[in-house]
Amino acid sequence: MFGDVVKPSITVGSKQWYTLPLSILAHVAVIGVLIVIPLLAADVLPTPPEMMGAFVAAPPPPPPPPPPPPPPQAAAPKPVMEVNPSAAPVQAPSEIKPETGLDVSQERVATVAGDIGGVVGGIPGGVPEAPPPPPPPPAPVRVGGAIQPPKKVRDQSPVYPPIAQSARVQGVVILEATIGPDGKVQDVRVLRSIPLLDAAAIEAVRQWQYTPTLLNNVPVPVIMTVTVNFTLR
Repeated sequence: MFGDVVKPSITVGSKQWYTLPLSILAHVAVIGVLIVIPLLAADVLPTPPEMMGAFVAAPPPPPPPPPPPPPPQAAAPKPVMEVNPSAAPVQAPSEIKPETGLDVSQERVATVAGDIGGVVGGIPGGVPEAPPPPPPPPAPVRVGGAIQPPKKVRDQSPVYPPIAQSARVQGVVILEATIGPDGKVQDVRVLRSIPLLDAAAIEAVRQWQYTPTLLNNVPVPVIMTVTVNFTLR
């Protein structure tokens, strides 16, 4: 085939043998120019931002500026130590200096509580001794023998509870009462109980009043047994 191209065996008209190769080269050159020129034009012309954004990522935003440094803090004032001239020294002095301005011509004798020139029991003008505590109250004594029961000077009848009346409950409630030195009832406890009548009996006995009981001419509290009788009418 190359032999036919170089030396064609057929001649057309008056054209020479090299006309066909030159025509082919011309066509190739024209086609190459048509292909290369658009490529070069694409490199030279600016690319629209929309097309650039599709292929090239936007650069990251710049970092924010660093915060301003904090203002310098004012130095705290140093505490001022107040020196009291009358206060005792904390540290021992390095040397002991003799005191001046003292009158040593006369000897001063201090009087101390004791045998010589003192005051018996303490220093004059001192705090007096505290008074002795009062004696404890005497313990209650039980009535019997030489201890006679006190006499009742004030009586109070018990109030019959309605529930006990409805239940037809009656009887005698026996109590043990402690009578104070002034004759007033201080404490009461039940010895023989009737549940529906106990509270009414205790309330009545607490309001009773007796004469004081004397022992060696001294009023003392006593313990005695009392009874409260509940009878239906």
